[in-house]
Amino acid sequence: MSFEMPVETWPAAVSTVTLGATAEQGGTRTSTVTVGGEATLPFLNFEQETPNRPVIAMEVFDEQPSEWPAPLEAAYSDVWGDPAQWAQKCVEEYGADLICLRLASADPEATNASPDEVADHVRAVLEAVGVPLIIWGCGDYDKDNEIMPVCSQAAAGERCLLGSAVEDNYKTISACALADKHVIINEAPLDINIQKQVTILVTDMGVDPSDIILYQTTGALGYGVEYAFSIMERTRLAALGGDAMLGMPMLAVVGAEAWRSKEARLSDEAGAEFGWGPQEPRSILWEAATATIFLHGGCDILTMWHPEAVALVRRTIDELMA
Repeated sequence: MSFEMPVETWPAAVSTVTLGATAEQGGTRTSTVTVGGEATLPFLNFEQETPNRPVIAMEVFDEQPSEWPAPLEAAYSDVWGDPAQWAQKCVEEYGADLICLRLASADPEATNASPDEVADHVRAVLEAVGVPLIIWGCGDYDKDNEIMPVCSQAAAGERCLLGSAVEDNYKTISACALADKHVIINEAPLDINIQKQVTILVTDMGVDPSDIILYQTTGALGYGVEYAFSIMERTRLAALGGDAMLGMPMLAVVGAEAWRSKEARLSDEAGAEFGWGPQEPRSILWEAATATIFLHGGCDILTMWHPEAVALVRRTIDELMA
């Protein structure tokens, strides 16, 4: 008895977004990254080809992070005092598709670096690597309103991805993207309706849908990942069904979420109490598993931390694309 695989067709597709600009496009990047374009659910290659593979952005802080677990210290302690060298290591040794520069030094509760100081960090990383750049603020909305216009101007024409626009604080990021030809991250707190509302607000400012990436704040494996997955899945279904305000590629913050979990942070000795085994393989697998779940939720960009987790996920992407 023969079997014919049922094939589902959808009325719409996810939009395509390109990050980075080469010299011919008015920037200085040596490569660009294109994401999106899917016309079916993730990796159902028997229905439609996946036109652009998911990509991995390795995260770099613009100052030395504090209280990082031993596996991360072993990977980055030789460069984490210099964001340019850190970015170079991620690209040249670990093969990062993009660099996500987190402007942690601007945090008013910590170093409280000035806009000009953090803009210098942006310039240094742009000079150090040729891949596209994600520029993400410190998370304090008032301070981000101060630093992002200066950092955006420092990277003008490079078609960076700026993070992030939220429902109550989207105007500055939108204006920066429009003025300096960047792409914007629309952020929502695991709420598909708020995600749609942010997109409406940003497009009303004049930002083109092809210049938007969607981001729902995510949880790691064991910390709300099921709900995060369900929101991503609903977003992708809405996009394929023709909802233009949810029809953009999606990003997931993996490293920061996975590495703040107890399972990733507990040392060998503390983890032995629960029978968890050594910290290094445990934490790396925790990050890789979190990322893999979000791949199947439809995410096009994953921001990650540990190079071995990156290598595992890259191999998974290769297999899924094949």
